[in-house]
Amino acid sequence: GALGIIDQIAALKAKYNFRILIDDAHGFGLLGAHGRGTSEQLNCMDAVDLYIGAFAKSMASIGGFVAGPHKIINYLRCNMRSQMYAKSLPMPLVIGNIKRMEIIDYPEGDELRKKCWTITHAIQDGFRKEGFNIGEAQACVTPVHIFGGVAQATKMAKDLRENYKIFCSMVIYPVIPKGMIIFRIVSTAAHTMEDVEYTLNAFKEIKAKLDAGQYDGDDIAEMTVK
Repeated sequence: GALGIIDQIAALKAKYNFRILIDDAHGFGLLGAHGRGTSEQLNCMDAVDLYIGAFAKSMASIGGFVAGPHKIINYLRCNMRSQMYAKSLPMPLVIGNIKRMEIIDYPEGDELRKKCWTITHAIQDGFRKEGFNIGEAQACVTPVHIFGGVAQATKMAKDLRENYKIFCSMVIYPVIPKGMIIFRIVSTAAHTMEDVEYTLNAFKEIKAKLDAGQYDGDDIAEMTVK
């Protein structure tokens, strides 16, 4: 959820000869005045040489893209293993992704971004007010840091999904240090302030259950699709 210091890195190009590649999966479509990502937000778009975006985040679709100078893109097209040995996206998804990119540039995209950020700021302010650690969250992904083990994390995630109807991904060891859990809360323009309040109350309750030892034990919770 934290922004990279891309503008400060870009400033070094005046002194050193290097290229900047940005993997902006969470920034594309949401950050910047026109949704063009982190580099637009930090006013350094011209300094970016290769830009990677994802359709699976702000666009809720599948796939991604890399943008850059024509010569480099042609080279990647002919030499990237993931490009040469992979199937193309189904045409309905391609058409849908193109339409989504058009919406980003339309007034409708501006309105959706405003709604999403309103929800994001509300839930991040709420988590901080309730004493939760969300780090330096500056994007629409809110990482909720909680002390606990892997088994506890699976039980909390199951409780959230089955009893609170909240689905959020968890990050556990070995991605992060042992004894830590991160739940990733993703805000959308479709959420409401009622959803924000409900989510905050749900996390207060599962945190109280964790502190009371209700998620203790080494058994991993099983989650099935119904």
